[in-house]
Amino acid sequence: MSDTRDTTGTVDTVAAPAPAPADSPSVQARWSDRLSPRGRRAATLAAGVLVLLALPFYVTSFWLQTGLFAMAAVIGAIGLNLLSGTTGQLSLGHAFFLAVGAYGYVWLAAEPSGTGSSSLYGLGLPPVLAFVLAIVLAGAAGGLFSPISGRLRGMYLGIATLALVFLGHHMMLNAPHVTGGFNGRSVPPLDILGFSFTDTSPDGLAVLGVPFGGLERLWYVGLALVAVAWLAARNILRGRPGRALGAVRDSEVAAAVMGVHLTRYRASAFIVSSMYAGAAGALLALVFKRVVPDHFGLLLSIDYLAMIVIGGLGSVGGAACGAVFVALIPHLLTKYADDLPLLTAPGTTGSGVSPGDAARYLYGTAIVLVLIFAPGGLAGIAHRRPRRKGEGSPRTRRFPLRTRTTPKEHTP
Repeated sequence: MSDTRDTTGTVDTVAAPAPAPADSPSVQARWSDRLSPRGRRAATLAAGVLVLLALPFYVTSFWLQTGLFAMAAVIGAIGLNLLSGTTGQLSLGHAFFLAVGAYGYVWLAAEPSGTGSSSLYGLGLPPVLAFVLAIVLAGAAGGLFSPISGRLRGMYLGIATLALVFLGHHMMLNAPHVTGGFNGRSVPPLDILGFSFTDTSPDGLAVLGVPFGGLERLWYVGLALVAVAWLAARNILRGRPGRALGAVRDSEVAAAVMGVHLTRYRASAFIVSSMYAGAAGALLALVFKRVVPDHFGLLLSIDYLAMIVIGGLGSVGGAACGAVFVALIPHLLTKYADDLPLLTAPGTTGSGVSPGDAARYLYGTAIVLVLIFAPGGLAGIAHRRPRRKGEGSPRTRRFPLRTRTTPKEHTP
């Protein structure tokens, strides 16, 4: 072979293309193409978890408290979604079981105090044990109602559970030795192996120069509870119980033919949903630091129904997204009421709308839009998002479509 040379005797060389920078769009596109949809979801989830773990180092107490409210809402919404979204059972009494969890924790963890008519009862148990027993107590309350929830469905069950809200509110007002009556009761702080979750704890814990008070510590407890609630719900839905509950929702006749015990599964779903509500109520009590009967009225049950409808019935992730939306809106509107038009900040006079009313207007609008344009809620929108050109589902990529030819019809 002979080299190609120019008239000066030098060899002609072709310059190699310079490598693209690592942050160029082409490199990022190649990396994203290598990831499967499951890998992209895992990467997104990991990034979200890292952000949540780092938030206490950068945000103020307002955002931590608001985030904890959202975590409690996520736990309660996942539980209601198992009952209403997966099993198809309407419940308007979710607030009652949140109250059982909240007041149950206070009664189990508080020390007896006062004398005579102003005395307050309490068992003085360790806070962690009291928290767990409060969840069990809410499940027991759901079990007492399970003979009814196992036999009723639809609107009839909704009306029956609505009675629980009014009954619970009456009990909270007329059992002052346990609930504190109209004024409520202060909530004992959480304490894990001597590690206190109060803002005035004497240990003076600081991480990377950031003081870790009660909210910062409670933040990670809330994250752990959300993770446990999420994983438990996913395991239920992906196992035999989830398939049985879905069959009960879709067709009771078909479910009975397949051997599904309708009454038992309805009652079990109600008990599990009650335990989720109890965990959410106990966490709410720790964040509020004081529980009063007005926290657990009918509007709270309606808020939870709005969460699962907006997020998507039958979807754990959708219920979580709907819960975050419904839980954050009132707090954000309250914080920025002075800067937003048509709103009146709490404690001020004006002709505007209060943040609480404005939040419910937004809930109603969101529900109407979801029912009309996206019946599957936020989860349905995420599942039907447009794919990139050439990208199919994992099944179609693994098993390409095979065309089948049919012989032409022969006519003599």
